[in-house]
Formats: sequence, structure tokens, C-alpha cells
Amino acid sequence: MEWQEILGSFVLIPKSPIAVIHFIGGAFIGSAPNFTYRWLLEALAKKGYVVIATPFIITLDHLAISHDLLNRFESILESVNSDIYRGIINLPVYGLGHSMGCKLHLLIGSLSPIERAGNIFISFNNYPIRQAIPFFEQLNFHNVFDLEFTPSPNKTQDIIQKSYIIRHNLLIKLTQDNIDETISLMKILHRKYPNLVALQTLPGNHLTPLGQEVNFKTGNIFTPMDIMKQWFQNKLSNDLYNLKNEILRWLNPGQII
Repeated sequence: MEWQEILGSFVLIPKSPIAVIHFIGGAFIGSAPNFTYRWLLEALAKKGYVVIATPFIITLDHLAISHDLLNRFESILESVNSDIYRGIINLPVYGLGHSMGCKLHLLIGSLSPIERAGNIFISFNNYPIRQAIPFFEQLNFHNVFDLEFTPSPNKTQDIIQKSYIIRHNLLIKLTQDNIDETISLMKILHRKYPNLVALQTLPGNHLTPLGQEVNFKTGNIFTPMDIMKQWFQNKLSNDLYNLKNEILRWLNPGQII
């Protein structure tokens, strides 16, 4: 299965697809999701999920980004629904977001009359601009310009509370993620859909979804350094596998992982 570039986005189409995943990654790293999130997205595609990963360039206007991503996703979905893949457009669609990608999916699900079988949010982050952009405070822009994302963090929460329409949601919080705001999102969604929102806490950090398989080779003599390499490899792999398995379990509880 090879990545296809369609209308500026990246697509994986398995032979017998069972559902479609619209993936949106984090700020900056979301500009090349076929590379930065390659292992996770390919693992989902191997289980029968069409993956449509829509990259974006970060700007202050998150509303405009979310509208653009939805329009591109829908255009790609129609494009791949050719004679070869006829029927894809009728498959259930799930949103999958990481970090800022969660916010963009929430805006899509709040401001557009879309149908989604559910959304999955990994490491939700809704920071204001001075916390979201590295070194912003040191640049002192806020003392000269009144800069903030649109919508602001508070306005984003208001929009979700009033308008978010996707009922089934999985929220994943990673234990060593110090910029995660999943619990605040959980409180909002649980009030709206109390029996349809799941929260899972898994080992890992904010960069776990970007993990790749790492194969360290040992020399002729097994050394303490080789022990450290294997421990590091197993730790990375276990966190990534746990994340992948939890996503698949929620998408299809009866599926063999």
C-alpha cells in the first residue's frame, strides 16, 4: 500500500476499506503527516481504514484553516470514489486529530453540518498564542500587537459547548504530556454527551503519535549499551503500539488487533 498525493493531501487506500479516517496533525508537524505520522497512519490503513491526511500551514485564523481542511477532505473523498474504489464515499467517517488537529476537528464539528461516526482526540491542546508558539514571549510581539488565534481559547470552548454535534468521541491523554488539555475538553463533551464520550489515559508524551519503529543492531558482543538501546526501543514501541491498539479498539471493538 503506497501513499498517494491527491489535491495536495496524502491518502492511503487499503484493498477492502471498512471506514474512512480524516487525519489532522499538530501545528507545524501537521504540514507533512505522511512523514511525521507515517507509522501510526499506515498501521491504521493496514486494518482496513482509508486514511486521508490533510496537511496545513499554521496561521492565526484557525476558523479559516478548519474550513479549508474540510473542503479539501470532501473534494478528496469524491475524487477517490472512482470506479475502482466505488463505495468509499458511503463508508463511515471518523475524525482523528493530534494536538492542534483536535481543535480543528472540534471547529469542523461545531461550525459545519457534517456527519461523522465519531472523533478521536489525542493530546488536545488549546493554548493561547503566547504559549503555543515557541519563543513568542521573548519576541515581545504581544506588547506591540494584540495577537491571538481566531477563535481564542475561551471562544473555542464556547463554540464547542454550544455547537459541537459529533456525539461519539474518544479522548486520549498521554501520561507524560505536559501541554495536554484533554481533561478540560472531557468536561465540556461529557456535559453534552454524557454516555458517549470515552477517556483513556495511556503511557507516552506529546510526541508519541509521531513515533516510528526503531531497529537497533547489536554487535558481536552484547554490551550494557545494547541493553540501554533495547530498553529505549521497547519503550518507544510499547507506547506507540498501545496508542494504535486503543484507537483500533474504539473504532471496531470486535476487530482482532
